[in-house]
Amino acid sequence: MTDGDAVRLTAWVRGQVQGVGFRWWVRSRALELGLAGSASNLRDGRVEVIAQGAEKDCRALLDALRGGATPGHVSGVAEQWSAPRPGISGFVER
Repeated sequence: MTDGDAVRLTAWVRGQVQGVGFRWWVRSRALELGLAGSASNLRDGRVEVIAQGAEKDCRALLDALRGGATPGHVSGVAEQWSAPRPGISGFVER
């Protein structure tokens, strides 16, 4: 796999990440990187981020999630990588 290969990143972000503009911030970063996907609140207080695009851009988003400049407070990020799914465009907050 090269940095230009398309991938799908699913990241589960823990901490104080709901009600602080976190999903909006994720959407902005993802669109700047040219990624498609979504950011969704989960019932347990985490935010699930799904992003598809070039591997280097997905890794840049993952680095941003862990970088400390997010709204609220991120205490941890779990990640899963897979092949991209067809038919996903744009980036939405759910």
